[in-house]
Amino acid sequence: MRPIGRFLVRAALPERLSRLRDLAYDLRWSWNPATVALFRRLDADLWERVEHNPARMLDLIDPDRLSAAAADEGFTGHFEAVVGDLDAYHGRNSTWFSRMAGDGGTPLVAYFSAEFGITDCLPIFSGGLGVLAGDHLKAASDLGVPLVGVGLLYQEGYFHQHLSEAGWQQERYPEQDFHTLPLSLEQRNGAPVIVDVPHPGRRVLARVWRAQVGRVPLFLLDTNMEANAPEDRDITDRLYGGDVEMRIRQEIVLGIGGVRALAALGFDPPVCHMNEGHSAFAALERARRLMVAQGIPFQAAREAVSAGTVFTTHTPVDAGHDRLPPELMTLYLGEYAAGLGLGPDEFLALGRTAAPAADEPFNMTVLALRMAGATNGVSRVHGRVSRTMWQSLWPDLPEPEVPIGHITNGVHLPSWVSHDMVQLYDRYLGLRWREDPADQEIWGRADRLPAAELWRTHERRRERLVSFVRRRVRHQLARRGGSDAALQAADEVLDPEVLTIGFARRFATYKRALLLFRDPDRLARILDDAERPVQVIIAGKAHPRDDAGKEVIRRIVELCQTEPFRRRVVFVEDYDAAVARYLVQGADVWLNTPRPPQEASGTSGMKAAANGVLNLSTVDGWWVEAWSALGGRRGVGGWAIGRGETYTDHDEQDRIEAAALYTLLEKEIVPAFYDRGADRLPRRWTHWMRQSIARLCPVYNMARVVREYTERYYVPGMERSVRLLTDGGAPAVALAAWKAEVAAAWPAVRVTAIRKAPSGELVAGRAFRVSAAICLGGLTPADVAVQLCLGREDAHGAVTWSEIVPMEPARGVTDGVHLFDVRDAACRGSGLHGYTVRVLPRHPDLGISLIPGLVTWAGPETAPGERPRRRPNGPDGQDRV
Repeated sequence: MRPIGRFLVRAALPERLSRLRDLAYDLRWSWNPATVALFRRLDADLWERVEHNPARMLDLIDPDRLSAAAADEGFTGHFEAVVGDLDAYHGRNSTWFSRMAGDGGTPLVAYFSAEFGITDCLPIFSGGLGVLAGDHLKAASDLGVPLVGVGLLYQEGYFHQHLSEAGWQQERYPEQDFHTLPLSLEQRNGAPVIVDVPHPGRRVLARVWRAQVGRVPLFLLDTNMEANAPEDRDITDRLYGGDVEMRIRQEIVLGIGGVRALAALGFDPPVCHMNEGHSAFAALERARRLMVAQGIPFQAAREAVSAGTVFTTHTPVDAGHDRLPPELMTLYLGEYAAGLGLGPDEFLALGRTAAPAADEPFNMTVLALRMAGATNGVSRVHGRVSRTMWQSLWPDLPEPEVPIGHITNGVHLPSWVSHDMVQLYDRYLGLRWREDPADQEIWGRADRLPAAELWRTHERRRERLVSFVRRRVRHQLARRGGSDAALQAADEVLDPEVLTIGFARRFATYKRALLLFRDPDRLARILDDAERPVQVIIAGKAHPRDDAGKEVIRRIVELCQTEPFRRRVVFVEDYDAAVARYLVQGADVWLNTPRPPQEASGTSGMKAAANGVLNLSTVDGWWVEAWSALGGRRGVGGWAIGRGETYTDHDEQDRIEAAALYTLLEKEIVPAFYDRGADRLPRRWTHWMRQSIARLCPVYNMARVVREYTERYYVPGMERSVRLLTDGGAPAVALAAWKAEVAAAWPAVRVTAIRKAPSGELVAGRAFRVSAAICLGGLTPADVAVQLCLGREDAHGAVTWSEIVPMEPARGVTDGVHLFDVRDAACRGSGLHGYTVRVLPRHPDLGISLIPGLVTWAGPETAPGERPRRRPNGPDGQDRV
């Protein structure tokens, strides 16, 4: 029988400690050690039992403990200091953003993500993507960037992992009681904020919860409401759960529902940042709202929305991009598309490639790319890989010019640096590293860290890691009914003084967790060396439907149960942020073995580096840039396995790189770790730790990342979006109309002749002239940009256009043919060069001039004298004859 009414009961707090609830419900505690210490001080055992959830702790704590704490001057002094620090944090008027851009009161950016990793007691994330989103919000809070987060509140979240006797991954999905989490239900006028989203023949309702992440509110949508049908209540059941139809439904709630939730809360940020393609429907809903509010057509609204839309793609693996069946898209969003003024084919074309097949799926990444005014990958390598992956959307452009840039990821240092290292940094770097973690001068002081203090601090972290792993292993064995002897053996697993390698990540096959175990005999000799032993701690989850990943875990667990690996290799179950913290803070070497170039970025190694841990990685993702910054000198901050080569034979690649990994361990890493002086300090090792801290921390931190997004994308996007929406959106309407006119006229645009151009031999750096005759097909010179493209030709005849030189209109128009001229073109280097001329659209309000289908290149028939042998690079990177 259902209740006829409901009310929420909260535990009473002593008046003197009433603001404990403020501390518990502001997730700033997740990166503020003093606040965590305060709650732990109340009841350390209860803090562990509630899995570090202060909201739940306040509901369960013994009232006598609270009364005693209120009467304890030591505790109240600690409490008042923590509350004062929180108030000062929120009351601070001067932040990086306010100094850079002025008032930051009105939300500038809505940051959409399917998952957010803020803290373990809010289990709405699965791994790196979510942790990155959480770190982004935390850094935005620290910097004062006016940002709001938008996501989904999952009833079961992501799974908890446990292993069977045979080592096979099992999944458990515990239900969350949202009322015991550090969340609040958003209300307006005494009623919950509820939004509706389109579904076939009905509307699905979602209520809105708030998680306060320092200065940044995170709004989370939940469909588990009695007013919804049972199948609709399950939409926000599990993160990445269900089939492809469930994925569509979740993404409708996230994108369309998320924008409607912001509107219901009174927010209308001019910039939307879509973290991966799951939230791409948000761009359509933003356009729909503009159509209604401004009375403008979809194409005009799209221009304004695009100006303020940032899209970050994370997935370099083709299978990782959501592809939705056309019939399901029509079923769920056909009526919605009609409301946008789009026919079925027009709507589906937004999520399809340049030359779609009739049955081509609707790709959420393609939709995001088409709707965003700025797109980036998450490392330099990933930017290049993404340009190659999506070049088909810009078939007339060479790969380097596909408009996808990169902003390399970073990590939120206060969330990941151990308390011990924080104290060390405070003492020798000064407190400003917390406020300005991207300041290279501050981190340059890392050479002041005394070797003895640095090493003792790190040893304490290793000891805590080993102690933690022993507790975890004992718990794992007890859950499986292990014998007393096995439980006792768990208390002796690993050695707190032995070189410790950490490896923890999602168990996708391209991560190659088995690379270290390719030659078990050779590895056994390394691990079981009597004088210089090594141990390995491994953790990670496979996707519930990834049997290949589960098999990798099973094989590792099987090895862990054999000699000599039993004592030297441990697999820690149920990898989460708490496990990650112990590992990145306590390991000596952080191992990363993805198959290049399939790692988009990776951030676990950044977290390790911030704690003085040295990286050992294949040259992929962020490590490509870091290894270069470290000078490519082995030991200085870490080691590289290989040079980032790609192989067609993966087995051969694994054999070569496993051998290189073993050699590095045998010849360099293990000897350096155990190379001790009379004072038992590994001075060479601690020198490398300082080098890693000094060179990597100021770059691979989230403060630098959020600054970069703000300066490159957020502020310019806001300015352009606002400009397009002035005068009731007249500039956006004019821009859309101009683009339609240009697209209609473009088939007649061509380069008819090259009148003057260089030939024979030229002197490097000496200016030369090129003139071109361009038929504009009814357009004017103001509508186009004509460019001379120069580049060096390689041995295979391929040219990369390294110099783009604007050409200006010259006098003379004959039968609609206009002359364009450049007089001061020059080649910087020597060697065989090629040139061509191209025409692009140009408009003062155009954000990206490289519009798909609207690029015209000179053909061979236009060249004076000797005809050019090639056209520009095609989609596969090869020049066309």
